[in-house]
Amino acid sequence: MRRIIFILFLFVQAFAFAQSKQMSLEDAVYGRYTYLYPESMSGLQWLDDKHFSFIEDKSIISEAAKTGEKNTVVSLDELNKITGTNLKRIPSYRWISETDLLISGAKKYWVIDIDQKQVKFQIELPEKAQNANFSEEGQFVTFTQGDDLFVALADGNKKQITSDGGNGVVNGQTVHRNEFGISGGIFNSPEGNFVAFYRKDESMVKDYPLVDFMAREAEYAPVKYPMAGMASHHVTLGVYNIESEKTTFLKTGEPLDHFITNVAWSPDEKYIYMAELNRAQNHMQLNCYDVATGEKVKTLFEESSDTYVEPLYPIQFSKVNPNEFYYLSREGGWFHVYKYNTDGKLVQQITKGEWEVTKMLGFDAKEKTLFIEATIDDPLQNNIYKVDVKSGKTERLSLETGVHSGTLSPDATYILDRWSANEVPGKVDLISAKGKDKRTIFESEDPLNDYQLGENKLVALKTKDGKYDLHGRLILPNDFDPAKKYPVVVYVYGGPHSQLVTKSWHNQARWWQYYMASQGYIAFTLDNRGTSNRGRAFETAIHRNLGELETEDQMQGIEYLLSLPYVDADRIGVHGWSYGGFMTLNLKLKHPDIFKVAVAGGPVVDWSMYEIMYGERYMDMPKENPEGYKNTDMTNYVKNLDGKLMLIHGVQDETVVMQHSMKFLRECVKQNKQVDFFAYPIHPHNVRGKDRIHLMQKVSQYFFENL
Repeated sequence: MRRIIFILFLFVQAFAFAQSKQMSLEDAVYGRYTYLYPESMSGLQWLDDKHFSFIEDKSIISEAAKTGEKNTVVSLDELNKITGTNLKRIPSYRWISETDLLISGAKKYWVIDIDQKQVKFQIELPEKAQNANFSEEGQFVTFTQGDDLFVALADGNKKQITSDGGNGVVNGQTVHRNEFGISGGIFNSPEGNFVAFYRKDESMVKDYPLVDFMAREAEYAPVKYPMAGMASHHVTLGVYNIESEKTTFLKTGEPLDHFITNVAWSPDEKYIYMAELNRAQNHMQLNCYDVATGEKVKTLFEESSDTYVEPLYPIQFSKVNPNEFYYLSREGGWFHVYKYNTDGKLVQQITKGEWEVTKMLGFDAKEKTLFIEATIDDPLQNNIYKVDVKSGKTERLSLETGVHSGTLSPDATYILDRWSANEVPGKVDLISAKGKDKRTIFESEDPLNDYQLGENKLVALKTKDGKYDLHGRLILPNDFDPAKKYPVVVYVYGGPHSQLVTKSWHNQARWWQYYMASQGYIAFTLDNRGTSNRGRAFETAIHRNLGELETEDQMQGIEYLLSLPYVDADRIGVHGWSYGGFMTLNLKLKHPDIFKVAVAGGPVVDWSMYEIMYGERYMDMPKENPEGYKNTDMTNYVKNLDGKLMLIHGVQDETVVMQHSMKFLRECVKQNKQVDFFAYPIHPHNVRGKDRIHLMQKVSQYFFENL
């Protein structure tokens, strides 16, 4: 009996030891994205209707969806032999067909016949090539070099598409500062006969003076930064004919500073469709252009708003009826799927309800069933659903609570479901499109299993007017004792296109918050009005008065914290970066009696010094909204500064230029207000790499010493 008790004692002790590892700052900052990041299936994608593939043990493996049978498609050694290279790992790959495999790496592209184990063709790019875009139909790669656009063909020839790059003209690259869903500037046509590309002329935009202080003598390193209310760049769309080598520019007309977004080709390559937005961003036209002449053919429909219109998704043409297309729009207040014909007539609104479609995954062959990701059941989750196109009836396919991301098989029979949940670091399920069968094909081990972590729980609150739900996350200190009083550090972002609280792994907590919890702090985060996945009214409520309602909502979180008997009301701090830096200043300066310590990183101080595309969307032009700009200028609240405040800024910041912090510091000096400041040389809008440990050590230490 004693032996059994002794063994049981050892087991309990071992378990307790396994759970006793403390989160270090290096774990929280560097480990989060390296050794503490959950394992996942690399290169997971569909090979054909019934098989998917992934990278494992230096090989590309195929697995039968129905039976789970695995086969090695090609090993790294075989790839090296086929390509005549010495690759150290399986590079990026994509299936062009059931037998043709595209692999790319080190500026080279190979298309391999996997059955014959031989290269069908290969394309090599110059060393300085960037923004490469492969066309499987045309067998070419378009790319930029400097500010010009080129195309490399499978026969080894390279052609220069543009030659006017430089002196403010940029070809083939992203425009409008990556707003409106824009992520690139090259659009290969469906059959590979044309290349559409953005041409940006920013010569009229004033050079903004950044300085490279690391040179022997500091060097002038200007960037183009179009500030709110000032001159904006001009964008046009060119169409290059691969065969004739001629370029036609679409006649998008004036005003020249309007926004050209969401570029889509018609299946027959005769037309290009684009969402065009006025400078005020409150009126959008979906326009059709003739590729051959560049002439505008028609405006299919328009969207207007008294706040703003933000097109994010290009139209997707039907494969059943080429005269119809699908469009994901928030016109009705929530992102939903609409079907139009090419005359611009609304055929059908397919999805409806007070929830967001976050992604269209695809259709079945007859387009009678649509597969989507959406927030139907919970705005903190992202789930996979199928929708009966005729009736609009939805059925949830991802049944477990969490955040899911799906990839539909080519024949719409199966879905690969990558997901995580609070206690699920990562899982991949194969689910049947009929919703009957599910098979787990991968499950991550928990890299935090040995760590002692503070309790992480979700909090549901209301806006002050009771109209909206607010969602927060509370992390309690390790070895929490409800009889004690604890300081609180609020981590805030609060800006559009963000959601910091979800039902993904650890409720999407930052490991730094666990680190602070291990040091005896309560960590709190709340998503306020203006953030994502809550509908248009929730997001646009902040229009023209940034920081006002967001601060009001954050104070609802503070009211909740103050209701907890274990919160030390005299020791509350706040930290945020970028929009979160702006929110940190709002909270600290408008409620100095509550927030004793604050660290604002890369903060927006004056929205008139922020860029046009983002800034004018939410604030309009300074001359159109002088009162709003005055109310959101943080220097107007410096007189309220009390307690400890530190600003941190990257010297090479091209997003929120360091002028913001300089303006704030100057006002503090004028009003004899003490404030701390730290600059990170060479770093842009955020501090990355190993220097980030230095940053978070500085932030943490500021709270340790002052809170």
